[in-house]
Amino acid sequence: MAWYYREYIGRRGKRVPEENLDYPPDLLRGNTENLLLSLIDELPQTYGYQLIKEILSRSRGFLRFKEGTVYPALRKLENEGLIHGEWLTLANGQRRRAYRITPRGREALHKRVAMWKGFTDAINLVLRPARAQEAR
Repeated sequence: MAWYYREYIGRRGKRVPEENLDYPPDLLRGNTENLLLSLIDELPQTYGYQLIKEILSRSRGFLRFKEGTVYPALRKLENEGLIHGEWLTLANGQRRRAYRITPRGREALHKRVAMWKGFTDAINLVLRPARAQEAR
């Protein structure tokens, strides 16, 4: 499960109303792995904490994942052979697990993105009449 901000102050100090940020967790459930796969594909040799920061940054603060969400999802993706993790030792002696996507993971990502696009297109087709009525 992802944690969501109840309020967000934008980069220019503008406050975003709370009602614009009230995402039910159900909207993201099941897509955590898709987000991680996509970022790992784009940012090879990335690690868990970096992924958490990247999701927060790219979502403009809307999606705030806890380590307890990301690390189990990374383990699951690794167990399924979709990503490969490797322990690296940094110059300061710190160790971190860096991930890269596997060919199987890239194939799964392409399928998942296509399914997500089809799903959101279908939802938008249903919601389109509601948006047209709001404009009136």
